Amino acid sequence: MSGQRIVEIEAQLTNLQLVPVVSLPSVDAGLRLAEILIRCGLPVAEITFRTPCAADAITAMRKEFDELLVLAGTVLTIDQVNIAHDVGAECIVIPGFDEGVVEYCLTRNIMVCPGAATPTEVLQCLNMGLQKVKFFPAEVAGGVGMLKAMAAVFSDIKFMPTGGISPNNLGNYLALDSVFCCGGSWLAPEALMKEGNWREIDARVSSAVASLK
Repeated sequence: MSGQRIVEIEAQLTNLQLVPVVSLPSVDAGLRLAEILIRCGLPVAEITFRTPCAADAITAMRKEFDELLVLAGTVLTIDQVNIAHDVGAECIVIPGFDEGVVEYCLTRNIMVCPGAATPTEVLQCLNMGLQKVKFFPAEVAGGVGMLKAMAAVFSDIKFMPTGGISPNNLGNYLALDSVFCCGGSWLAPEALMKEGNWREIDARVSSAVASLK
């Protein structure tokens, strides 16, 4: 991946403001969700590697919907980085900071967004040349107040808060200059996808997009 492509992805995430974080129960669910996201004007998803079908789903979603920006989430190992990258994920999202995984991504020009919940972890990211960091788990780790405190120290870092983000607090996070986008797991919970309750998922995504405008 070129440096220019990484800049484009960062700009796209900043513009979209919200990334649905999803654990897919099946490949078909991924395709159904992708159709809803694109139709509603939120063409992005972070597909977590918490379910066995993650890689196959990313493959199918990228093949069917080339306008969809796909991130791979809950990536824990270098092997998972390779799998995610090979199937078309354009950004690797790690729940925490792992120097080996981050360095592996950087040396191969793979966009990576590691998790950080403390100033120490943010400093580690900064020292590796990263400026985009996942703040996780956001609400448990101090929420908006913690981000304000860290932004006062790390002015070059932009955060993607994830974990506990909801329609009730999304606006509070996005109002911060230090936040470039948020990750939201309420938009398409695995339970709703298993039930086939696509009407509710459609309504949640539509409502979120409307609130962003």
